[in-house]
Amino acid sequence: MKGSYVWVCLLAWGIAAAAGDGPQIPAFVQAALSDPLRPVTQVERDGERKPAQIIVLSGLKPGDKVADFMPGNAYFTRIFSRLVGSSGRVYAFLPTEQLAHCSPDEVAGTTAIEHDPRYSNVTVLREAAEQFAAPESLDMVWTAQDYHDLHDRFMQPTDVHRFNRAVFRSLKHGGVYLIIDHVAEAGSGLRDTETLHRIDPDAIRSEVTAAGFVLEARSAVLHNPNDSHLLPVFDPAVRHQTDQVVFKFRKP
Repeated sequence: MKGSYVWVCLLAWGIAAAAGDGPQIPAFVQAALSDPLRPVTQVERDGERKPAQIIVLSGLKPGDKVADFMPGNAYFTRIFSRLVGSSGRVYAFLPTEQLAHCSPDEVAGTTAIEHDPRYSNVTVLREAAEQFAAPESLDMVWTAQDYHDLHDRFMQPTDVHRFNRAVFRSLKHGGVYLIIDHVAEAGSGLRDTETLHRIDPDAIRSEVTAAGFVLEARSAVLHNPNDSHLLPVFDPAVRHQTDQVVFKFRKP
């Protein structure tokens, strides 16, 4: 009963935050977002990506150890670096399956900070997705807009169930697995991961809970009721405005 209550409260919070009426943003989150080292092009995306609200939902805090899976241009990696501070650690995990097929531009943001002394608390890891791990137990694993890719051809032969179990093992007891992704039609399962780059949220929940995680919250902070779920996420009509699900899972 308590878990259901928390889920409902956090869902309501997500709706309120989407309307601009969410809870107070902690100073350490505001400071991370105000970091002058953040590229202007990334700062300009904050209005649509709502990092402050999602970070508050996730519970990430100074001193935490967090992994950013498939960090791409390091949008969240940069924010995490400032947020967790010198007593924390950020692991930017680049799966080798992605590196074998993607353009260098797709991960340029991550590689740019790999040896930057201003991001000394960031470590870039390269390994097969199924071998996901970090040198220490983690407080959080975060992946944004990329979970669906685990089912696509360029990430094969990734076994998603093995990947989720690896994430489970990497976390401390009570650790959080935060997933953001583009929403597909209800009941579509994995049908649209390759073509539309979308996934049915029920498919995510089923796969992740099968690895032992408990669903703690599903936030509507990135919900867009005007998205038909029928267009590819790169279509100009919905680019950067897709309906997205935010799941917060916890390791018991």
